[in-house]
Amino acid sequence: MTGFAWKLLRERKGAFAGAFVALLCAAALVCACLMLLETGLRGTVSPERYAGAPAVVAADQFVRQTVGKGDGETKTKAKPLAERAWLPETVVEALRRTPGVSKVVAEVTFPFGTYTGHGWESAALTPFTIARGREPRGAGEIVVDARAGLEVGARLRGHRVVGVTAQALPSQDTVFFSTAQARRLAGRPGMVSAAGVFPGLARAPQGAVLYTGDERGRLEFLDAEQARVKLISMGGALAGTSLIVAILVVVGTFALSIQQRQRELALLRAVAATPRQLRGLVGGQALVVGVLAGVPGAAAGVGLGLLLHAAFVALGATPANLPLVVSPFPPLLALLATVAAAWAAARVSARRLARIRPVEALGEAALDAGRLPLWRLVAGPVLVAGAVTLTLVLSGLDTEAAATPVTMLTALLWTVAVSVLGPLAARLAVAVLGPLLAGTSRLVPSWKRTPTGASRPAKGASGFLAARNLRAAPKALAAVLSPLTLMVAMTCTILFTQTTMGAAAQEQAAAGTRADHVLPGAAASAAEVGRVPGVQAVTPVLRTSVRFGLDKYPAQAVVYDRRTLDLGVVAGTMDGFGPGAVALSGTAAAHLGLAPGDRAALTLGDGTPATLKVAAVYSRGLGFGDVTLPYELVAGHVDDPSGALLVAAPGITLPGAAPAATTVGSANPQVTFVALGLIIAFTAIAVVNTLAMATSGRARELAVLRLAGTTRRQVLRMLRLETLAAVLAAVVTGTAVALVTLAAFGAGMTGSAVPSVPPVAYGLVVAAATVLALLSTAVPARLALRTRPAEAVSST
Repeated sequence: MTGFAWKLLRERKGAFAGAFVALLCAAALVCACLMLLETGLRGTVSPERYAGAPAVVAADQFVRQTVGKGDGETKTKAKPLAERAWLPETVVEALRRTPGVSKVVAEVTFPFGTYTGHGWESAALTPFTIARGREPRGAGEIVVDARAGLEVGARLRGHRVVGVTAQALPSQDTVFFSTAQARRLAGRPGMVSAAGVFPGLARAPQGAVLYTGDERGRLEFLDAEQARVKLISMGGALAGTSLIVAILVVVGTFALSIQQRQRELALLRAVAATPRQLRGLVGGQALVVGVLAGVPGAAAGVGLGLLLHAAFVALGATPANLPLVVSPFPPLLALLATVAAAWAAARVSARRLARIRPVEALGEAALDAGRLPLWRLVAGPVLVAGAVTLTLVLSGLDTEAAATPVTMLTALLWTVAVSVLGPLAARLAVAVLGPLLAGTSRLVPSWKRTPTGASRPAKGASGFLAARNLRAAPKALAAVLSPLTLMVAMTCTILFTQTTMGAAAQEQAAAGTRADHVLPGAAASAAEVGRVPGVQAVTPVLRTSVRFGLDKYPAQAVVYDRRTLDLGVVAGTMDGFGPGAVALSGTAAAHLGLAPGDRAALTLGDGTPATLKVAAVYSRGLGFGDVTLPYELVAGHVDDPSGALLVAAPGITLPGAAPAATTVGSANPQVTFVALGLIIAFTAIAVVNTLAMATSGRARELAVLRLAGTTRRQVLRMLRLETLAAVLAAVVTGTAVALVTLAAFGAGMTGSAVPSVPPVAYGLVVAAATVLALLSTAVPARLALRTRPAEAVSST
């Protein structure tokens, strides 16, 4: 049977072309997502500034918590800090007294515009040397790196360039100050960022961490460490989602492929092929197609992973110095997943045909009985029940980290349920759309005689034929509905979760921002701006994040003033809000079990612990963050203290100010669109692939219509009407799936079950689905109609 399977595969290349395309794209998608996951797990960053130091000592850059495992054992969990943790200079002094240590080089790191500022004392860590000029000595003197494009005597941000280094770092622009001036600008008296130890060190002093090898790069580039964590979560979620989508698409594609070859398989069954032989034949063909498609697909996935990583770097979600890990594991796993999906899909699709009696096989192939097999009748309600349960769970999730993967899974489960019950959905669609299609023929078609005496349908018969075709073959319609519904449902869900969150955050921020202007990067100059005539109130704002235990919450630090800011307090009061106080959003307060008057233990962005009294609970957490802290508490614990100023100054213009339309500081949504856009693209390919397969497989049917006197124009119009009917049914079904999912998402995340759906964006989704479907039908139909009808009938 293996040789026979291979021979049939070679003879029926066209029947397997669609399955090949689906499997190739699935392998590429899964491989690319797994590469992101592996980069998060195993990615490393080579040191640049610390490259010349054999060992670097710094503070612990993680929050750690020891938890019980339930069997008397404990486990320590760690989460990265949002800001850099600094090291007391007493540790540096202790290092200098350590036996075997010949030199200790301390450094401070702080932002200086687009540059990173350091003291000249730390130049030896790379090392940097002077090419022109001299080292900085006074308060207004700086040394720039070789790629700054400045010469000695130039000015930079009010400082005079006195030297240019011979070196430049690959991914950061560097400027050096005198040691004393750098310590003042860093704003951390008695603290340093790190200390390089020469010639090395066996272990770090108490309260510090030793970094060697590539660990020095992880210390130097803290954003790379945070990006690794994001890649782990994003890559894992994308890989899981894409695998489910791939399986769904592959199952549908193989089901259509076997449906088109049903006559051939039925003939084998009728000539005494056993069910086992038939399953082996179909499974063997699937394995061959899976391998043939999986190998180039996995190879293409490597290129797709590189493109995806480059897009993340361009959007600032991943630092350029965190290279993509390229190993054989993602392609191999993608190949195995593809082959397994192909084999399982083929076996499931051929199950019913293989089990019927040989004498009934040809009858089953010729007629569409319209009955749902038992497994669909059982699996359909089970999937619907699971989707309902997941929807209810989603409606209770109010954190984005928890809600996002569940949202995708909910939409997928609803779509899978619709696909399993596809024939029922198709018959319902035919019952509704059939009369509309028939109505496009204006009148019930009558048959006219041509001058040669042959009969042909009258003008306007296309709608009648389309309605009859859909009514006669609900399985074929169901096979087309599945990818179209998947595309509409997933695209709407992915796009409109972002717009729903953005609209809610924008609404809260707009309602709570009472300032007239926003001055970005000017938090430190609040007193100076406050002295400008006409300014009534000034509120400096810093953005950071804090942890309660290991749970991370977005936070802002402010000098609270109702003339510039209104958080929507629902409990407690913001009167006298200052050092020792904290305010929480309703969501955060509910999660943490805290109320006004309670004491809250938290960790600031740089790892500094703080115990604060809850002053108030507010309702506008989406617009302003879940935690509000006193400005004085946070100002010395962030890497970039520039922040922004909210200014109440009606009737005057401030240089560099922007209208205070919003103060929302949300994550870049383009990253989500790029990542999940792969899944949208895959579903679009599945739509094109499935519709092209379905149309190509009807070559004999179209030829029979031509022989009956139907013109090419009437056939093409009939196919367009069928496609438009399928698109309409899929748009309605996919939109319903998306709305149910979005309503549950909105209820949990924003408190409103009404999603934000921009009409133009939704119209573009529908238009894209329609255009794809029409093109995918028209192109193969025109190719099929090029063959003479008699030749097409005899060759199929």
